Amino acid sequence: MLVIYNANIVDKNTSGKGFVICEKGKITLAQICNEKKPMVTEAKDEDYIDAQGLTLMPAFIDMHAHFRYPGQPLKEDLDSGLAAAKNGGFGTLVLMPNTNPVMSSYEQAKAVMDEAKSKKMSNIFQTTSITKDFEGKDTSHIDSLNPREFPVITEDGHDVLSSSIMLEGMKKAADKGIIVSCHCEDPELAIQAKVYRQNALKLMKEFQIPAWGVIPEDNKTPDNVLSEISENLTTANNLLKVAEDAFTYRNIQLANLAGCRVHICHCSTKGSIDAVREAKKNGCKCTVEITPHHIGLTGDKLPEILALVNPPLRSETDRRALIEALRDGTADTISTDHAPHTSDDKAAGAPGFTGSETAFAVCNTVLCKQEKFSLKKLSALMSANAAEILDLKKGLIKEGYDADLVLVDPDEKWTVKAADFASKGKASPFEGKELIGKVKKLIVNGKII
Repeated sequence: MLVIYNANIVDKNTSGKGFVICEKGKITLAQICNEKKPMVTEAKDEDYIDAQGLTLMPAFIDMHAHFRYPGQPLKEDLDSGLAAAKNGGFGTLVLMPNTNPVMSSYEQAKAVMDEAKSKKMSNIFQTTSITKDFEGKDTSHIDSLNPREFPVITEDGHDVLSSSIMLEGMKKAADKGIIVSCHCEDPELAIQAKVYRQNALKLMKEFQIPAWGVIPEDNKTPDNVLSEISENLTTANNLLKVAEDAFTYRNIQLANLAGCRVHICHCSTKGSIDAVREAKKNGCKCTVEITPHHIGLTGDKLPEILALVNPPLRSETDRRALIEALRDGTADTISTDHAPHTSDDKAAGAPGFTGSETAFAVCNTVLCKQEKFSLKKLSALMSANAAEILDLKKGLIKEGYDADLVLVDPDEKWTVKAADFASKGKASPFEGKELIGKVKKLIVNGKII
C-alpha cells in the first residue's frame, strides 16, 4: 500500500489539494479534500509520503525513445535508459527499433520487454520495424504481432521509400489495430541533405566545434568558416523541411487508403502540422507528437544551427506553429525522441539529443511559465493523451487506473548539467540553461522507483 497526502493533485481533468491511496498496482482512492493525512487502517508508517509543496501528476508516457538496446551499449542500455526515465518521470516508454540488430521480429521485441519487466522499473513497449531489417521490402513479420503487446510499428530513423510497401504495411496494421508511427522524411532528399551536413561537419571537426549547438568560448574559428558551416547546414535543413512536409502528406494519404491509425513522429514544421490539422478535419485517424527540443529551441542561426538532430531544429515561425498546435489540440502528445550518443559520435555529427531527463522541465518552462499553459494541459500532453492513443488505463489520477505517478516541483529552478545525467548520452542542447520544474519521485505500479 502507498498513501500520498498533502499533494497538489493535477491531471488532465483535476486540480486541487488532496490524497491518493494505491494498492496492488492500482489507484484505489483519489480525493480532493482538506484532510491532511488520511488514516488508513492497513497502512504502516513507511507507506506514507508527505507531498507538502509538491505536485502529484500521472507518470509521463513517452511514445518515442531510443534505448540503443541491444547492440549499442556505449550509447545506452536498458539499465541506463530506465534510470534516465526514472529521473525524467516517465512510467511508460515506447522504444524505437533502430537497434543492432534491427527489431524485426516478435521474438526479438518480446525478449527486450521481458528483460525490462524483470527490472521492475518503467513499463516498456518495444516497437518492431515496418519492413524487415529496414530494407524497405518485406513486411511479413507484422503478421505475427499482437496489438496488445506491440501496439506500434515504425521505421523510425528514416522512412519507407516505396509507397506501395508502406501501404502494404499500413493495411496489415489496420487489420490488426496496430498504430503506424511515421518518421516522415523523403529518404532521397535526406541523402542530398547529408552531403551538405558532411561539408559542414568536416569544418566543424577541423575547428573543434561540437555538434550540440554551442561554440566554446575559447574557440577562435574565423567568421568566414562559421559562415560556410552555417550556409551548408541551412541548405541541408531546407532540404529536410521539404522532405518532412512531402512525406507527412504522403503518409497521411496512405493511411487514409489503408484505413489505419497513423502517428506522426517528431513533427517539426508549420507545413507538416498544417497537413495534420487538415487531415484531422477530414476524419483521418491521425495523431501527432512534438518534442521538447522543437518547442524549446530554434535552429536557423548560429550557434543553435550546430545542434544536429533529425528532424532539425527549425525557425521561430515553425516553433510558434508547433506551440499553437499543442494549444489548440492539433498536436496530441509530447514525446522526447530521447536519442543518446557517445561523446565521440556526437562530436562527429551523429544526430539526436539525450532528452528524458530534461523533458518535463523544458515543457514546464516553455509551455507553462512562458506560454501560460495550465499544468492540467501539460499533463494531458505528457500523459493522458498518449495513454488514450495506446489504450492504456494510465494517465489519470482516478480510481481503478494504474498507479503510475510522478511527484514534481513545478517551481524549482535548476541548471542543466548533462554530465550528471543517468543516461550514457551526455549531449544536451540545453546544457547550461536554467529550467523551471524538477521531477522528485517516480512511482510505477504503486511502487517507488
